[in-house]
Amino acid sequence: MRPSPLLALLAFVLVAAQAANAAPTTIPDAALKTAAELRERALADTLAWEITEGLTTEVGPRLAGSDADARARDWMIAKFKALGFDKVWTEPVTYPRWVRRSEHAEIVSPFPQALALTALGYSAATPEGGLRADVVGFASLEALEAAARDAIEGRIVYIGTTRMDEKAGRGYGQGSRVRTRGPSLASGKGAAAFLLRSVGPEDTRLPHTGVTHFDDGVAPIPAAALSNPDADQLERLLQRGQPVSLRLALDCGIEGEYTGANVIGEIRGRSKPNEYFLTGGHLDSWDLGTGAVDDAAGVAITTAAARLIAQLPKRPARSIRVVAFANEEAGLYGGKAYAESHRREIARAILGAESDAGSDRIVKVTATVKPEARDAIDRIAAALAPLGIAYDRAAPGAGGSDLSAVHAVGMAGLSLHQDTTRYFAWHHTANDTLDKVDLEPLRQNVAAYAVAMYLAAEAKGDFGSKPGAFAQKEP
Repeated sequence: MRPSPLLALLAFVLVAAQAANAAPTTIPDAALKTAAELRERALADTLAWEITEGLTTEVGPRLAGSDADARARDWMIAKFKALGFDKVWTEPVTYPRWVRRSEHAEIVSPFPQALALTALGYSAATPEGGLRADVVGFASLEALEAAARDAIEGRIVYIGTTRMDEKAGRGYGQGSRVRTRGPSLASGKGAAAFLLRSVGPEDTRLPHTGVTHFDDGVAPIPAAALSNPDADQLERLLQRGQPVSLRLALDCGIEGEYTGANVIGEIRGRSKPNEYFLTGGHLDSWDLGTGAVDDAAGVAITTAAARLIAQLPKRPARSIRVVAFANEEAGLYGGKAYAESHRREIARAILGAESDAGSDRIVKVTATVKPEARDAIDRIAAALAPLGIAYDRAAPGAGGSDLSAVHAVGMAGLSLHQDTTRYFAWHHTANDTLDKVDLEPLRQNVAAYAVAMYLAAEAKGDFGSKPGAFAQKEP
């Protein structure tokens, strides 16, 4: 029996598609020359500084759901248009609206004194007039988990993990785990409130905020971070063996839902405009500083790099899409919304890299791509090497904080790792201000993104993006 022409055609198309997918991805030699020119132009460019300065000066802190959040969106839309991006649009992102009004704490006994602290995102408010309770201290989450309810109920739980090491952010993961899980665990055992040592390495009395989460069915309680010197002070008092009583007054909490938006600007490619390199940073910030290193600089770096590519005499084959993500700080809402709305067409996002670790120099590049695209990543890494960027060929790259959700639904990821030695001392604090941003490392970042974005957008073949390609879990 002869096979039908339709079946034969389908079989041919399937075999051809499989062969194309297995073909190696390459970077043309001509593209490498253009990338070198981009690199040198970026090292003399000032646009990233101008954007960082403008966003932090003209808008300032950008707490998700605040009036400044809306002003930042309008500012970014206008900036993309003024810079000549071919297409500018927004996509809605909905999340809980958390507000902070005031915060205060003091030791009432045995030795009265004020404490420097800040409420965590999604913290509940204390009762009107504040609350007073004894403190019970734990060295770790595990110790809190093992504690009996009657040792916790009605008390203020304090967890004092080891102070974070300044080098490369060592200890940030452990501290973040305490911040995100501790309040819910304490509330489940009847605690009146929760305090932790600030997740940062410095000795100033400027505490680090950050988001926390409460499990379903667990009542939110007041939750805050003490500055490191104040955490030291509280621990010394607890070690004396006397009861320590605190008064805590937090005026904050969730006030309904809010719909913000991801702001998107696109530079259209010359021959494959519906495929794109996905990049950006998050537009929101915490409200204590002006969000300069976290993450006005990231939005600025990626926008400036895309603008340099747009100014080339001949654009790359594919588009460059820059997203100023909404509400990264309180739960990656912008990244998750993007991943959900674009999951069925995720193959169009050929590769992604987000800037969200400050403005200091990029020191390393890693990637997660299909095996056939590894040689292309090797060539991108070689083009980045003159910028002092090392290449770890074996390490994965998920693209960055917001792009981790997009990577999870199938986008190939490129990670440009910055030196975070100074970053963790400033982010999430009142010290996150423009004076922490230096021009020369900012330019190096722009150069790295411009090179990587251009070469990926000009590559022959793809990097393996497709639904489910790199998924380990749903975002």
